[in-house]
Amino acid sequence: MKRVIKTGVAIATSLLLFLSGILSGFPTALAAPPELKPKPNIIVILADDLGNADLGYRGSEIRTPNIDKLANTGVRLESYYGLPVCTPARAALLTGRYPMRHGLQTNVIFPAHQYGLPTDEVTLADALKKAGYETAMVGKWHLGHAYKDYWPQNRGFDYFYGNVLGEVDYFTKEAKGEEKIIDWQRNGKRLEIVPPEDGYYTELIGDEAVKLIHQHDQSNPFFLYFASLAPHTPLQAPRKDRKAYKDLFPGRENKEKRTYAAMITSLDDQVGRMLEALEEEGMRENTLIFFSTDNGGSGERPKFLYGPDAAIPDAPPASNAPFRGGKTSLSEGAVRLPAIVNWPAQLQPAVVDEPLHHVDIMPTLLALAGGKGGRRHPFDGKDAWATIAEGAPSPHQEILINVETYRGAIIRNDNGHRWKLIKYAILPGKTELFDLSQDKEEQNNVASLYPDIAEYLEARLVAYAKEQKFSEWLKAQAEFMDEQGIPFFDPDFDVEDGGPLDQIPVLPDNF
Repeated sequence: MKRVIKTGVAIATSLLLFLSGILSGFPTALAAPPELKPKPNIIVILADDLGNADLGYRGSEIRTPNIDKLANTGVRLESYYGLPVCTPARAALLTGRYPMRHGLQTNVIFPAHQYGLPTDEVTLADALKKAGYETAMVGKWHLGHAYKDYWPQNRGFDYFYGNVLGEVDYFTKEAKGEEKIIDWQRNGKRLEIVPPEDGYYTELIGDEAVKLIHQHDQSNPFFLYFASLAPHTPLQAPRKDRKAYKDLFPGRENKEKRTYAAMITSLDDQVGRMLEALEEEGMRENTLIFFSTDNGGSGERPKFLYGPDAAIPDAPPASNAPFRGGKTSLSEGAVRLPAIVNWPAQLQPAVVDEPLHHVDIMPTLLALAGGKGGRRHPFDGKDAWATIAEGAPSPHQEILINVETYRGAIIRNDNGHRWKLIKYAILPGKTELFDLSQDKEEQNNVASLYPDIAEYLEARLVAYAKEQKFSEWLKAQAEFMDEQGIPFFDPDFDVEDGGPLDQIPVLPDNF
């Protein structure tokens, strides 16, 4: 039976952890575990726009037996937080730092944009490589595409197979837009979309991951970053996979639901193939697998910039139940994510309900692997291994979900309450305060009942806002729209990941 670890952090314990982090001068509040020998292999599996309720172990009818196995034999993180959209989430995960430190806190990198994750930032791959790991990535990057310095093979990965833009066609590998540009490569070399590269995206990166596992020289540990595009748009899946859901989701009205479900099951199939390859090579026992998604599913979700009152129609059929909202918002449905840590050699099945964040993954993994982050850019995340492995209180009393020039959200544990403040700064402005310990669905805004708490958390949010680097997206998009003669706040502006259709992807001339 799983052990269930309850929420509720005593003030004294929280203050002790908080003060110890300050006194140490290092952002990790819990003592790191001793360096393990042999070091664990590490696989990070990141889904894209996966709904919180769209996995079998979370009650979905969508078939995900392999991910369910990871959940049922590993540690389920039930209060794990990400970011509202792709680029900020990936930046946080791979640097251990809030994306407002990089200027990546707002929206995503559009095709015409030429910025990326700053090249002086140390990535998880950089740090693990220095710690003796072989590093590889398959799948979606979305942290900069215009210059090769931004690409994965120049950010610590020995090997890269996949795409660098925000989305491509799952079969043709063409980027979204009027100009059909192929975004598909192996180690910087563009691949022609002929057999076998004309296959289904998810299956191809699964093939590559399995090959890498089988070919690995076990004299060194490996780090594999499996960054799935699925189930992000465009909604596409092989016909055979869609037909498998025709009885569960019948009729023309459920066509998108069938495709979405098939995309998730295909992702699950690749997880199963990787697990099988690890078993065949005798590496499963000492391989730590972390599974999550960048942000919540694109169900009925709030319009970008405008708060929670106006839903965008015709969104993909994801479910973030029981949480409110979805991708692009700051509601729980966008940022509270399914997450699993599975490591047979070290972890027993458990359910942990302590708040953690994407920024905690890098410092936690480096503590296990004997690696170090960059001295110039200290972590916002903390080593959360004691929370994951032993059910210790979260190393955070306070977690910044995200802050931008016009909105932000923050969570704080305090005397048995888990307060969440969401602030919309665009006039007329709006303040929302929820006690997640009693209202995880965010149905009751209690800002007027607890004005002192709302004011304190807003002050903390403003303090973070003063530290933020100005948004690269706001600069780049303002410049692009000015060149097009389009008002920056055009009411018809398309905020989907691909951006306006007339944005032609900017890629290096020699790619």
